[in-house]
Amino acid sequence: MNLRMLALRGARWCACFAAGAALSAVLAPAQNPPVAPAPPAITLQDALARARQYGGQIQSANLAAQLAREDTAQARAARLPSVNAFNQFIYTEGNGTPSGVFVANDGVHVYNEQAVVHQEVLSLVRSGELNRARAAEAVARAKVDVALRGLNLTVIQDYYAIVTAQRKYTNAQTSVREAQSFLDITQKQEKGGEVAHSDVLRAQIDLQQRQRDLQEAQLAIDKAKIALGVLIFPNFSAEFTVVDDLQQLALVPPIAEALNQAAASSPDLNVAKASIGAAGYDISVARYGFLPSLALDFFYGLDANELAIRSQHPISDRLLAERQNLGYSAQATLNIPVWNWGATRSKIKQAELKRDQAQLDLTLAQRTLQSNVVTAHAEAVAAQAQLESLRTSVDLAVESLRLTLLRYQAGESTALEVVDSQNTVNLARNAYDDGLARYRVALTNLQILTGTL
Repeated sequence: MNLRMLALRGARWCACFAAGAALSAVLAPAQNPPVAPAPPAITLQDALARARQYGGQIQSANLAAQLAREDTAQARAARLPSVNAFNQFIYTEGNGTPSGVFVANDGVHVYNEQAVVHQEVLSLVRSGELNRARAAEAVARAKVDVALRGLNLTVIQDYYAIVTAQRKYTNAQTSVREAQSFLDITQKQEKGGEVAHSDVLRAQIDLQQRQRDLQEAQLAIDKAKIALGVLIFPNFSAEFTVVDDLQQLALVPPIAEALNQAAASSPDLNVAKASIGAAGYDISVARYGFLPSLALDFFYGLDANELAIRSQHPISDRLLAERQNLGYSAQATLNIPVWNWGATRSKIKQAELKRDQAQLDLTLAQRTLQSNVVTAHAEAVAAQAQLESLRTSVDLAVESLRLTLLRYQAGESTALEVVDSQNTVNLARNAYDDGLARYRVALTNLQILTGTL
């Protein structure tokens, strides 16, 4: 009896514990799952700034400019005196004489511990090397701007490719809804015996095509994001959104103003002009080959048979004298060129040819710049002129689709006419978005050429 009562009490306690646990689970606050951070929204200016920071083209151009800066520092340092520590030990085979086997040596053991100061005297008045390095540095800096403009154009094209793809995705969604609505209409009219089953089939085929177009539009967005993500993130990422600013239209500047701004700010012209300067300094440096060179060297230290500041040397059989080993010497070397088989003259001719090539490159850069500005200006003007027509075409296509649907419901048009109207609306919407993107890209390209972006 006691065992039975204990078992009953245990069962009651277990039931109470289970009920309490269940009640606690019900009353406990729900644990919200962690919310993933929203993808960053990138504006055009953000994309350009990120590309300048992470773009490989800019980093390479900056490295080239830094290398050129070091060349300038080295050319400047080459004009100043240099100091070296000369350390040498010479051992000569002994043969019973003070000098050893080689009579040119002054002992079997020779120690040289000297500080050497060297200066090319005429380099102080020859500035061709330094000026050439400075001109090369200017060329490298201008090439950074060239790379920056090219990168900006690529970023802008990729940016508006995403914006256009997003708009076309929205248009595809609208087309899917319109196709679904038309399918519902055909199904209802088939039930009422007003249309044949072929109209339903045609509407279903059209809906499936619209759905495939929607998938393709999503793929276009993903591919465009991949192309831009490579440029604007340190590690590849396509998890971001872009701000649609296609409606923010600016005016196209006059062609004369655009040409003047482009000529004043073009890095391509700066590269060509700096290249002409560098080629001119190449001629000056090549002409140095006809001039003599004068070098001064100052030596201070030891040149002795013992590694000591003072050493004892025999005077006679019984007398030793102490000699000072630490001292200095100086030498001047004048090198006069006499004959090198025309190598110097050839170097001068080569430098002159490089200068002529640089001048030709400047002329070509000027004509190319003018051509690019005129082309970009004409593209922007044409794109701007077509925007109103494209917008009107969208309104007309939408109205045509509405009227065609009303005529179809009244039995006055066919399903093919409705589908054709839907195609026309979708094409008109996409054409308008392409026109907006074309205008923005053309305008920004013109702004890049004129240095206003």
